[in-house]
Amino acid sequence: MTRAAKTSRHANRHANPLLRLDLQRWRMRLVMTLIFGGFAALTVRAAYLQAWQTDFLSDQGDKRMNRVIPIPAHRGMVLDRRGEPLAISTPVESLWVNPREARPDAVQVQSLAGLLQTDPDPLARLFADDARTFVYLKRQMPPDVARSCLALGIKGLYAIPEFRRYYPAGEVMAQVVGLTNIEDAGLEGLEFAYNTWLAGEAGMKRVIRDRKGNVVEELDLLRLPKPGNDLYLSFNLQIQYLAYRELSEAVRENRARAGSVVVLDARTGEILALANLPSYNPNNRATLSAERARNRAATDAFEPGSTMKPFLMAAALDAGVVTPETRIDTGPGYYYIGDKRITDVHPKGVLTAAESIQVSSNVVAARIAMDLKAEDYWRLLTHAGFGKPPGAGLPGEAGGRLRPYNTWRPIEKATMSFGHGLSVSLLQLARAYAAFANDGVMPPLTVLKRREAVIGQRVMSEKAARQVREMLEMVTQNEGTAPQARVMGYRVAGKTGTAHKLVGGAYAPNKYIASFVGMAPASNPRLVVAVMIDEPSEKRYYGGLVAGPVFSRVMGGALRLMALPPDAPMDAETAPNSAAPVIGEAA
Repeated sequence: MTRAAKTSRHANRHANPLLRLDLQRWRMRLVMTLIFGGFAALTVRAAYLQAWQTDFLSDQGDKRMNRVIPIPAHRGMVLDRRGEPLAISTPVESLWVNPREARPDAVQVQSLAGLLQTDPDPLARLFADDARTFVYLKRQMPPDVARSCLALGIKGLYAIPEFRRYYPAGEVMAQVVGLTNIEDAGLEGLEFAYNTWLAGEAGMKRVIRDRKGNVVEELDLLRLPKPGNDLYLSFNLQIQYLAYRELSEAVRENRARAGSVVVLDARTGEILALANLPSYNPNNRATLSAERARNRAATDAFEPGSTMKPFLMAAALDAGVVTPETRIDTGPGYYYIGDKRITDVHPKGVLTAAESIQVSSNVVAARIAMDLKAEDYWRLLTHAGFGKPPGAGLPGEAGGRLRPYNTWRPIEKATMSFGHGLSVSLLQLARAYAAFANDGVMPPLTVLKRREAVIGQRVMSEKAARQVREMLEMVTQNEGTAPQARVMGYRVAGKTGTAHKLVGGAYAPNKYIASFVGMAPASNPRLVVAVMIDEPSEKRYYGGLVAGPVFSRVMGGALRLMALPPDAPMDAETAPNSAAPVIGEAA
């Protein structure tokens, strides 16, 4: 470089202020020291973490990547006493999506909407919602449909294995078996009552998830799922179908609001059938409503009417107030207690105690009640289970209403003799009648299949039970209130009930409860059948006309299904007689 060039460069440096800056040597060293010091600190920190904090870091990494997830357990089956399935679990898939990941094109959205049977527009808006990371698209899908959805290749779309409950008997057993919710937990009926027994215990496994939540590896099986236990019921599905079919026909023919039928094994206390209408299909939740889901036979209480007269008679027989041959004058067909009049449908003159049951005389019942101590009648009703839930194992069992005897006024004592002023459920009533069938001993009720003999409670003396049973057999003769309740080839004993319905605390003049409770074979009863029809048409509302024929068909079919031998001739004398004169009973 020439001397002139050096002189020019020096002149330019002094002319530009930035070029005149010249870092001192100590400053350069400071910067370099800081840089290398930072690297050294990072190196020391890294060495410290790797050497002394390994366990901590591994734990923190596991917390972010390792997850323990449940393995669903197979819910136990519900079966009838013969092993017929009433509730079973089937594998299904639930489809979910992470909208932050999903970016499907229009064709994929359209195809997915077709598989899910939904509108594609809301589906597209859901995929565009970046605020959420987990959204169920559809729960409990058939596995093949879920696989078809995943085959579309939509990123962020996943499936979870689950179980769904299926009910082969449908609406026939709906209120008894109940149903489960979307999480496979019991919601109604026996599914709810025995949920712990049926549900089992979910398994657990450890997996590794990536930052998007996807399972990339299964590390360890912590606990195998424990399947639920099977539940064997006392019900006989064949008898249940029979009861439901006959009840459906009766409700339709009589244009009734509702109805129930109960079939009991009088010896073991097992419930063999319990049908209710209206019903719903548990496999189609669209038919479910509070009105249809009610197990009316167990949860609804009503005034039983004349079906209570046999209990009054049993109490009077045990107290020595009457004998079956005691003659009682019904006078002009009515009887006054104070200023209150109790009437029969027609004057019946002088009746024996047995004949009063046959023709269902309110006057005779009231006169016997006035001679009987209130405590004696109350004690028998209490021993028969009235006023408290029957304890069969069904959710929501009604206890009915039975006030203490020391609060009864004379008119209440009389009206309670023919089933007014107290309330019962149909299940309670059927259980109490089992005492007449079982020579005075009432067995405990159950919805589960029994494998051992049971010890019942004595309600009345054996003599009184047999005497009342003979009176009840007279009810189904041509001169009684229920000749249509007979069963060809079998002796049948039972009692009709016709009562005005309570609506808003008052008796509705044109609304009735028609009922019939009976047993067969009367020589050695095995089955008790109780029928209740709620609000039959006004023209036909007597228990013998409305509920009696249902009893006859259900009892006849059940006796044959159980192969119980006949105890009467197979002729017209034992067949139901619709041509017999109608013996009305006061409601």
